Amino acid sequence: MTENKPLAAIYVRVSTEDQVKQGASLGAQEEALLNYTKALGYELFKVYKDEGKSAKNIKHRPAMMELLADAEARKFQAIFIYKLDRFSRSLMDLLETIEKLKEWGTDFVSLQDKIETTSATGKLMFHIISAFAEFERNVTSERTIFTMDKVARDGRPITRAPHGYKFDNKKLIPSEHSSIVNDIFNDFLNSNDSLTKIAKKYGFSVNGLKKILTNQTYLGKVKFGGQVHQGTHQQLISSTLFNHVQNKLEKLGIKKA
Repeated sequence: MTENKPLAAIYVRVSTEDQVKQGASLGAQEEALLNYTKALGYELFKVYKDEGKSAKNIKHRPAMMELLADAEARKFQAIFIYKLDRFSRSLMDLLETIEKLKEWGTDFVSLQDKIETTSATGKLMFHIISAFAEFERNVTSERTIFTMDKVARDGRPITRAPHGYKFDNKKLIPSEHSSIVNDIFNDFLNSNDSLTKIAKKYGFSVNGLKKILTNQTYLGKVKFGGQVHQGTHQQLISSTLFNHVQNKLEKLGIKKA
């Protein structure tokens, strides 16, 4: 290979058995891309082919996974594809992949779609695509937070059931081990045993025990985003016992897990 020329990877894909047997689609893509890479001054590193593979999921395409691994290893400077739908039909997959290529310093060229990052205009498009991907993630995150906040405000739990509870038809109800929670709180409050000893007694880690002793779910509450809401589930610990335990934890200088 010529050292002075940047290296290019070519990716081609066909999605049906007929196309694989005929070979025309793969051959046409490959020939067009080979000519284009040469015209732009690149030397071929490798042609990656996924034959008879769907564009729905990148992870199910072995050649694509190899291509991305080689890109991360900086084995070439650019990836050339024939058309975006040959690469991925999932917008988020495409955006996330292009963002990774940007991090790895790999240019991205789609021949038919006139998308490339080898020029100043193309690099600007790269930044716009990346910004759009971040915007999409933020919107999704905001929707998730909004949904979870609504669930919490309705008094429904948004995490897995803590020890002493279980889910029944999406509702939090006391489990067969619910009485142990009260025993744990009383043991900690009324004995001089260390957290380590109490944790070992009940089969928890020290952090696990601290999470139990500070969990407001046992008060019939639901906490999310720094806000505490009244839950719809049964309270397992009295407010008096819970507050006494919190006072003792504070006096001992024990921070929340």
